[in-house]
Amino acid sequence: MLVGLNRLSKVPLYQQLYEIINNNILRGEWKPGDMLPTETEMVEQYKVSRVTVRQVLDKLVNEGLIIRERGRGTFVLPPTLDQALVRIVSFTDDMRQRGIEPGTRLLFSGLIPAPIEIADRLLINAGEELAVINRLRLGNGEPLSVEESYLIHRFCPGILRHDFISNSMRIILDQQYGVRWQRASQVIRAVPAGQDLATMLKMQLNSALLYIERISYNQNNIPVEFLRLYHRGDRYALYNELRA
Repeated sequence: MLVGLNRLSKVPLYQQLYEIINNNILRGEWKPGDMLPTETEMVEQYKVSRVTVRQVLDKLVNEGLIIRERGRGTFVLPPTLDQALVRIVSFTDDMRQRGIEPGTRLLFSGLIPAPIEIADRLLINAGEELAVINRLRLGNGEPLSVEESYLIHRFCPGILRHDFISNSMRIILDQQYGVRWQRASQVIRAVPAGQDLATMLKMQLNSALLYIERISYNQNNIPVEFLRLYHRGDRYALYNELRA
């Protein structure tokens, strides 16, 4: 529902326009996937400058509420997926708990000798055999993240024979190999999306990604998996609760 601006108010026009669009999205007047009016339409309707309209839209983009696609328009994004950093949760379980249908596309699977940088993280010798499983993760058909998993193969020999499109790796490791995750350590940072990741995740080149490097330890406190995660920065928010 569109309303006009109050030019007698002390609230700046920029803030009024922001609140109108923001409220329309939060109340569901504009739903995920809906296209917003064009900049020209907003300029004409609200009698504000194009600079003001762009300032408002840029703010909404930064807040993860909308996305601007060159040549197509501006669209409402689905709500951000908040993920707590307090326990190890599989992608499949996380999506189902949110009422989202999980999906997976296998990008690569194979055996490789461990590169030095990964071997050091897993406390193994360089060249030891690793099982690599790279997957594109989807929620309701939308690409959300890319996972690159490096498993010490001697702990799960023959694991590449399993179907990781319809089955959970965590369940397979537990039921078939007796590997249960006890804890994990990880580092998180922001990185720009290169061409390959941008294409797979349907993002613009150099868009922000939440990049995670994680080492998962089994029930004997032995590192078994080195994981690289690339989450879409416009779809994921990571949080933790801190106590004094």
